[in-house]
Amino acid sequence: MTLDEALAQCPVIAILRGVQPDEIIDHAQALFDAGIRAVEVPLNSPHPLTSIARLAATFGDRMICGAGTVLTVLDVEDVHRAGGTLIVSPNTRAEVITRTLQLELTAAPGFATASEAFQCLSLGARHLKLFPASTYGSGHLKQLAAVLPSNVKVLAVGGITPSDFNEWRKAGAAGFGLGSELYRPGQSPLRTHQAAIAVFEALKP
Repeated sequence: MTLDEALAQCPVIAILRGVQPDEIIDHAQALFDAGIRAVEVPLNSPHPLTSIARLAATFGDRMICGAGTVLTVLDVEDVHRAGGTLIVSPNTRAEVITRTLQLELTAAPGFATASEAFQCLSLGARHLKLFPASTYGSGHLKQLAAVLPSNVKVLAVGGITPSDFNEWRKAGAAGFGLGSELYRPGQSPLRTHQAAIAVFEALKP
């Protein structure tokens, strides 16, 4: 599944920061059952590559699975070997974007300014992560959207809650990255499912 296909079904990437490898499948199933089709495991989670490998092996044909907090080329290559296809970063780093696209993975680099956004685009990225979104606000994105190409999809990540969805969508957000709104370390898969259902409901017009 591509990121665009996943976002068309549900415009949310679930960020499972802190998830353990022995629980990744249960939480991913809880998200899938609620309608979410994109999952990232941040690389500062416990044994993230093991979790990504298990996630990709089980859900790779039904969800886009990958890593967050990807900071180096080595990280990209490790995620690729584990079977992940989504590379999400908090920053703009040319070599990370370039290597991601060379490996035919989906890049979602982090940006804040117009200069960073256009740097990402010049390297071939077509999905951009505005981070931290709450710091800059939806007005920031609205102004940026006026100059970004129409085929670029901006994801608002960082401090976003379901009550903010409509405001950000009006500003031009194509989707959202949600962490603690969906998952906190130690919570049950049932709690993850309930949180995902609430998010899915909040996305309805």
